[in-house]
Amino acid sequence: MSEDDKTPAREVITDYAQAHFRYFRTTEGTVYAQRNGHPVARPIRSQGTTGSHRQELMVDLFNAGLGVFNGTAMKEALDLIEALALSQDVQPTHIRVAPGFDGATWLDLGRDDGQSVRIHPTGWDIRTPDPREVSWRRTQLTGELPLPAKDTDGKGIDLLMRLCNFAGPDTECLALAWLIGCLEPSVPVPAPFLTGPQGAGKSTGGRMLVRIIEGMTGDLRRAPKDEENLITAVAAGWITALDNLSHLPPDLSDLMCCVVTGAESIKRALFSDGDVYRSRYRRPLLLTGIDVGIIRPDLAERLLPLRLERPQVRRTEAELWAEYAEALPIVLGSLLDLTVKVRSAQADTPTDLRMADFAHLCAQLDAAQSWGVLAAYRASLDELNDDVIEGDLLAQTVLKHAAGMEAGTEQRMTAAEWLHALTQLYTGEDYHPLPKGWPTTGKVLSDRLKRLQPTLAARGVLVDWGRTMTARYIEMARPAPPPPPQQQAAF
Repeated sequence: MSEDDKTPAREVITDYAQAHFRYFRTTEGTVYAQRNGHPVARPIRSQGTTGSHRQELMVDLFNAGLGVFNGTAMKEALDLIEALALSQDVQPTHIRVAPGFDGATWLDLGRDDGQSVRIHPTGWDIRTPDPREVSWRRTQLTGELPLPAKDTDGKGIDLLMRLCNFAGPDTECLALAWLIGCLEPSVPVPAPFLTGPQGAGKSTGGRMLVRIIEGMTGDLRRAPKDEENLITAVAAGWITALDNLSHLPPDLSDLMCCVVTGAESIKRALFSDGDVYRSRYRRPLLLTGIDVGIIRPDLAERLLPLRLERPQVRRTEAELWAEYAEALPIVLGSLLDLTVKVRSAQADTPTDLRMADFAHLCAQLDAAQSWGVLAAYRASLDELNDDVIEGDLLAQTVLKHAAGMEAGTEQRMTAAEWLHALTQLYTGEDYHPLPKGWPTTGKVLSDRLKRLQPTLAARGVLVDWGRTMTARYIEMARPAPPPPPQQQAAF
């Protein structure tokens, strides 16, 4: 055969690729490839250590006896494949947890064969999902999970609680509610904050919770130094766990709020003049630490304090993790059984809590198990409100002023007048020096009160803003307590 009669290398690669792989694009414009019948998707351009489509295509061509192709032929073929894929249907990729058809959700077990867990209100089973239903994206943070055990009769829950040092049943049921929420891709869950005295096993307990979802390679990490590094870590995995926090600066606090409830990051695409790269993220977040100091009100609404206590008997790390690895299939199976019960339970959604989806999940768990989870969640939020107030002198001064108001009354003043009144109340007759961070203008006071509004409302002080014909005002009110229910006379 003459050189002119030979099929060009780029055509050989393209024909083989289209016969053995499915190509699609995401809403961000990234093109992925899935081997026919396999749910794991690989980016065609990436040279990452988890393997790119370019790498697997080169191996397949070599194993099929079609030869080893130079970089130019491979580049031309991939350029054509990418251009063709841009006209295909848009499909998202998912890490670890994904929504499916017919109200089901999927849990990626991280296996090479693509086997995953399908969770439905009618039950759960292990199967390989249809690539058009679920496209898994893998990174170095995607560890392998064992096959969950069937018919555990709840033994895994008892095993997990025996390994962790949770302080009481309320903390245990809140930890289970968070784990169930992590299996639901559409439910924002508050960030559990594992706290307790030194030696209570906070880091160990955090790793155990994370590894139920992320596998034995899941681990805790130090808080990143800046926003970009945190977003990178969040985007590469499902659960982001930050260890041994001792201080939450405002920027990190605001970013954690975005991670819990969802946000989007946009930056310039590499090697381009005007194109951008969009990164959407909403991930479960877990924190550990003895004390993080002052908590901002908006983050407090998104936290879930889980208190641990010091164990009575110490064990070596090797013994502890060997028992955990042996129990993990049973723990995962029991968690899936409980998840099915919760999703099939009917419950009303509480309308007074910020994390309404998680509150509804707690109510469903109560309907399924009668553990009092929703009451425990409300109590934890009340405790966090106390932490916010104890760390904010302005909040304490506002509550002191409101204590002198009669129930059912309200006061209206401009922001400057409120600043003068609250400053006088704080300094008192002894003229105490004002603390660092005290509002210096009416505008600063108004902004601080907007952040404190939910915390003050939880203590019976309502703050609102309005405007007259001449000026804006801030209104502070103490609603009258509701009348006690009347008892009907017995006949």
